[in-house]
Amino acid sequence: MARVLTPRAEDFPRWYQDLIAKAKLADNGPVRGTMVIRPAGYAIWERMQAEMDDRIKAAGAENAYFPLFIPESYLKREAEHVEGFSPELAVVTHGGGKQLAEPVVVRPTSETVIGEFMAKWIDSYRDLPLLLNQWANVVRWELRPRVFLRTSEFLWQEGHTAHATREDARAYARKILHEAYEDLMVSVLGIPVVVGLKTARERFAGATATYTCEGMMGDGKALQLGTSHELGQNFAKAFDISYSSAEGGREHAWTTSWGTSTRMLGGLIMCHGDDNGLRVPPKLAPTQAYVMVVKDGDGVSEAAAKLRDALRDAGVRVTLDDRTDTPFGRRAVDAELRGYPVRVEVGPRDLAAGNAVVVRRTDGSKAPTPVADVVGAVLAALDADQRALHDQALAFRESRTVDVATLDEALEAATTGWARVPWSVVGTDGEAKANAQGVTVRCLVRADNSVPDTEDEPDLRAILARAY
Repeated sequence: MARVLTPRAEDFPRWYQDLIAKAKLADNGPVRGTMVIRPAGYAIWERMQAEMDDRIKAAGAENAYFPLFIPESYLKREAEHVEGFSPELAVVTHGGGKQLAEPVVVRPTSETVIGEFMAKWIDSYRDLPLLLNQWANVVRWELRPRVFLRTSEFLWQEGHTAHATREDARAYARKILHEAYEDLMVSVLGIPVVVGLKTARERFAGATATYTCEGMMGDGKALQLGTSHELGQNFAKAFDISYSSAEGGREHAWTTSWGTSTRMLGGLIMCHGDDNGLRVPPKLAPTQAYVMVVKDGDGVSEAAAKLRDALRDAGVRVTLDDRTDTPFGRRAVDAELRGYPVRVEVGPRDLAAGNAVVVRRTDGSKAPTPVADVVGAVLAALDADQRALHDQALAFRESRTVDVATLDEALEAATTGWARVPWSVVGTDGEAKANAQGVTVRCLVRADNSVPDTEDEPDLRAILARAY
């Protein structure tokens, strides 16, 4: 295939930008730092959204919607929160041609406005837990934008919950972390993630604990794909989210928040993409099978339409491409770029022999297949390639992750991948030294790779890496 993209090994950031443009996933918006998500990219986001929404609802949360504009005074109620977000805020001072009596902030996140309404809606312990989620856009003014990874406006879901006890809040934050986030990323996106605890330096502004899912990208850097936060009683006290207990006393609730965003699209590209374009895991792909008419005539279009119908009847998300006025080679290149898991090519010569050609995007294999066997071959390929993409990404991560004993060794290892090092030899001073060299502690994990409750537990391991 003619070279369409800059090779990853030559210039990974340029490859990333090339792929987004050539696969028609997104474009830069008219305001610096914003993006336009094109139909091909948005279709993938819709699939992510649907899969995530199902998992969030299975965890008991309900969808709601809250305002885009937040009174500036709301953010100031929780000091650490406003301090953490101040550099990123977009503030509206005029509306309707007049100066506003109070400036309003375009939401960077919704803890404060949702906290206001939680306080209004919660009265008794019978009102708890209150489990809310919203799908929305947020604005965080970005100085160094990169499409999908860091943009001034992006799409996401943000969950916000209130509980009667700290234990219940912690259990729910972890339920979302594992049953919604980790499960989606591993089983659908095919991205193996390390799940751990953020350090105090890295945790969310106003939180008492932040849990994270970290994925390794194709250049060895880390990407934070989703976070879940315990907020303690910080926001409950700031907004008086309180309830009458069963014993008759008045208690403050314990709250959580958690979110994933269109950053997952960037992660998908950088984890699975190759020099020919995107590779979309079959469970996620909006189009799982792409049936292509190579050349019309001799019953080819009719045979291709029947294959499309048979695949659709078998539960495959399928698209028929019968644009014979566009050269087949160009259409095949576009299909590679967009990462359709399987192509089914139907041409006069193969059809005369009773075959179609099944092409697998993951390994590039092409297999002439009897028309009667195409549906079975496609289903088998989709199943195998879902596992293959995950296993390839896991093997790559393991090959680029090293166990070291000192901070200096960790910093050296972080030039090409990840380092696992005892947290006790890093500590807060070592973390500051690493940050000064562009390396961060991505998360802390226990020796058995489970998620710790605090960074003060003994025998924790720190994952150090350069990150997006």
